[in-house]
Amino acid sequence: MTDDLPGPFDGGPGGGSGGPGGHDLRHHGDSDVAPGLVDLAVNVRLPSPPPWLRERIAASLGDLAAYPDATEAANAVAARHGRPLDEVLVTSGAAEAFSLLAHAFRPKHAVIVHPQFTEPEVALRGAGHPVSRVLTSADDGFRLNPHAVPESADLVMVGNPTNPTSVLHPAKTLRALCRPGRVLVVDEAFADAIPGEPESLAAERLNGVIVVRSLTKTWGIAGLRAGYVLGDSALVARLRAIQPPWSVSTPAAVAVAACCGAEAALEAEALAARAERDRVVLVDGLRELGVTVAGRPRAPFILVNVPDGEKVRLRLRELGYAVRRGDTFPGLSTDWLRIAVRDAHTIRGFLDALRQALIDVG
Repeated sequence: MTDDLPGPFDGGPGGGSGGPGGHDLRHHGDSDVAPGLVDLAVNVRLPSPPPWLRERIAASLGDLAAYPDATEAANAVAARHGRPLDEVLVTSGAAEAFSLLAHAFRPKHAVIVHPQFTEPEVALRGAGHPVSRVLTSADDGFRLNPHAVPESADLVMVGNPTNPTSVLHPAKTLRALCRPGRVLVVDEAFADAIPGEPESLAAERLNGVIVVRSLTKTWGIAGLRAGYVLGDSALVARLRAIQPPWSVSTPAAVAVAACCGAEAALEAEALAARAERDRVVLVDGLRELGVTVAGRPRAPFILVNVPDGEKVRLRLRELGYAVRRGDTFPGLSTDWLRIAVRDAHTIRGFLDALRQALIDVG
């Protein structure tokens, strides 16, 4: 299904507290967390960076008097993905990448595949672009049908794996979206959270394709803002031309270089394997409670459908647990909740609380 929506909406760039269709596009998981609650609302896997990364970041603080230089970080990204340097741009997190995309291009027909992370749409609307939404459906597990994207679309954005649905679209489905004159943007913020990074386009040199990566989720550095863009050298050059000078801080550049090394890649793979095991515990426990789990989750978070979901979410808060509300994602209602995967002990405690919440609300 496609929703054609107008350009910037009431509330200023990004929509303020509201958005088209009544969705609060600026709401994120951190807004659902409060002191004293066990956090299953935010998708940052580690509570803090690992010691080796903290040491590298701390060592960079002595260099803060000098202007930052992301050259070493860019070289590390290029080596990690087997790409030439002109196909890499280090950014201040994925959010800066989306903003750069929104200002570097002037699409006549921008399309975003939803439900997905809302910041790309916020960035496009804030830059004055009208946006159409292609809505995937729970009936077929939120899988993307490339034929649902209008041929007229000259800028298409899709997440893989998709937040919040946890769907991993086949690479061939994404390649089917490529067209002459079209820019395809694939948000792979959680790609390194899946063992082996299957279906990733990060190493593929495809004309018209941009891949956005974030390092904050796997490495527990959301407060640092570290990410990068990979893609068609001509498109990357357009982003580089409008990136503000020194937008990537020295500690962030050091973190990017460190997290793209060979040893870090091995550790990321181990973290991804652990997350898969923990996700099985969560999914199995939810199904035992009779909760509907959307599709075939592959990321370190899952989407569930619960009748009276908002009441259940609020009751869970009273019981000490925060989960992410789903109604701020286009295509979802208050009966959808996103749950971050945590360690098995935390998950079991959460399942006990959810069992009680379902009883209390029911």
